[in-house]
Formats: sequence, C-alpha cells, structure tokens
Amino acid sequence: MQPAAIQTERSTDIAATVVATMRQLGVLGLPRNYEIFYEALSGINRELSLAVVSLSNRPTQDELDQIGRTFFAHNHGPSIVEHARDVIAKELEDVALLLRSERSHIEKYGRILDETSSGLSSRSLLSQDLLHKIANAMAIATNSTIDHGRQVASTLSDKTAELESVKSKLEEYKRLADTDPLTHIWNRRAFDKEITRIYNSNKGILFNALILADIDRFKDINDRYGHPVGDKIIQIIADILQTSIRGDMFVARTGGEEFALIIEGASEDATCEIAERIRALIEQTPFTSSQTGTNYGTVTVSMGICMASEADGPEDLYTKADRALYRSKVSGRNRVTRHSTMASRAGKSWLLYKKD
Repeated sequence: MQPAAIQTERSTDIAATVVATMRQLGVLGLPRNYEIFYEALSGINRELSLAVVSLSNRPTQDELDQIGRTFFAHNHGPSIVEHARDVIAKELEDVALLLRSERSHIEKYGRILDETSSGLSSRSLLSQDLLHKIANAMAIATNSTIDHGRQVASTLSDKTAELESVKSKLEEYKRLADTDPLTHIWNRRAFDKEITRIYNSNKGILFNALILADIDRFKDINDRYGHPVGDKIIQIIADILQTSIRGDMFVARTGGEEFALIIEGASEDATCEIAERIRALIEQTPFTSSQTGTNYGTVTVSMGICMASEADGPEDLYTKADRALYRSKVSGRNRVTRHSTMASRAGKSWLLYKKD
C-alpha cells in the first residue's frame, strides 16, 4: 500500500472514530463540535485531549462551547464579544441606577438637615424633650444614610469585580485571537500588527529586521507521513524558533509552514548569525515519533532576511524578505539569504514561485 493510501485510511479511521464518539456521548453533530473531537482524538493537541477526557458522559453544549472558546477562539470571537458587551451594558445600567438611588438618598438627608436647622433657628426657647426628639431624628437619618452608603459601596465593589472579570476575559480572548492554535505562538493577525508597528518610528526602522522561514518540501512530508505528523513537525520547529531568540523578540506562524521573526536591536550580520544558528539547529534536530520510534528524516528550512531600513514600509519589507527566501529555495534550500546581497532585484519572476 502506498503512503498516500495509508494516510487516507488513517484519516478515514479518525473521522469514523470521531462520529462514533460523538454519537456515544450524545453530542450534536455541529461543525464546531466535530472540530473539537477531531483535534482531540487525532492527538494533535494534548491539552485539548485532556479537556475532552474530563467531560462528563453526557456533555452539554455549553461545556463544549467553553472548550471551543478556549482552544478555537477564532471560531467563537463574535459570541465572546457579544456576551461581554451584554454583560458590560447590564452592569453599567445597574451602576447608574445605584448612583441615582444614592443621589436621591443624599438629597433626602439634605432636606432633613435643612428642615431641622430651620426649626431650631425659629424657636427662641427649646424644651429638653424637643431637643431629644430632634437628636433622635437626626441620629436615625444619619445612620440610615451611612448604612445606605455602605451598601452602595459594597455593591459598587461587586460590580467593579464583575467588570474586571469581563475585562480579563476580553484580554484573554484578544490573546487567543492573536495566537496560532497549533503552535501557541503569534499568528498572522498579530504579525501584521507587529510589522506595521516597526514603521511608526525612526528607531523602529533603524533597529529592526525581518526573517522569514519556510519548511523545505513540507508537502512531501504531509503526503508521506500524514498531516498529524506534519503538524507535530510544525510544533517542534515553532518551539525551536521561540526558544532560540530573546524573550522580547517576536516570532509568528504566518502561514501553513511559514514563520516570521522580527529581530530588534541587531545589526544585519548579527541577524544573519541568528538565522544561521536557527537553521543549523533545525537541521540537527531529530524528528522521530515518541510512540512508534519512526524516524521522519532530516527537516530543513530556507530563510530570507531584510532589514527594515531597506524597505519603504511593512508590505515592502515583507516582499523583500520573501524574495530573499525565494532565492534560498531556488539556490538549493536549507540556507539563509540576505536581501541586501541579491545581485539582481529587477523583474518579478520570484512571484511565480510556489512555496513547497
């Protein structure tokens, strides 16, 4: 049996298992539910698999949607934002009602003070009994106002905590929306914002560089070993990229097998050294299955570099780094090319290149 046929059989087996499992648990056959169980049962995402295993024997749709919001924020973004908007609107309405109530209570207390003051000033002789009644009335009004103020403060504290919780959830959603679900590094959305930020200041232009990296012959890897293996290789390479640079530098998965690194505070030579070190490390990394021991062979990447100062803006920077990456590909792969060293920049033949 050919490898491609084996992969087709594996995919069919997983799909059948997913459907059978969902039926057994009474899960609705919704696309978003299928995505959860497919990812979990294929073993691509260990954390997701553990979350699914911890579900009850008859999970509710709310429980499944909570998992979806955690691991597939890109599919649940509108509902998350809509829910947050509704909660914020309700909490703000409650706070407004509370403040109106407090204002009314304080105005009532003010009237009592005015009436008492007016009554005292209009009498030339006050009996002890009358003074006692006035003091009691003032004490009751004051204590009532203080108690009401405490209740308002306590309720406002609760409302503030609830709004902070919503804010925290929105910030978490924002983080998830900018995170690649497979590798847990930044995604293309986050990259587009970060590369634009470079050109917001002269300092950014002078002290930033872009490295693009693309896995060599990745389609062959998928065709031979299957997409789950390809996904695992992408995860390993993402981890190598992230741990090979400073924590304050930026690394993202910008496409299927393409990554981008924004290097700050390094010269072109230093940036090239970083790229070469990463390229060599990936080439030397053993890619084997921890379960079967299967050796998937050597995996390499081609890389292209462009300094921000060489480009007119974000799009131009990406285009020039991509041209350098293309030069690495056509020159034999598994190498790093600087855009500044390319002899000819005329023509657009590089656009005809289709990454493998």
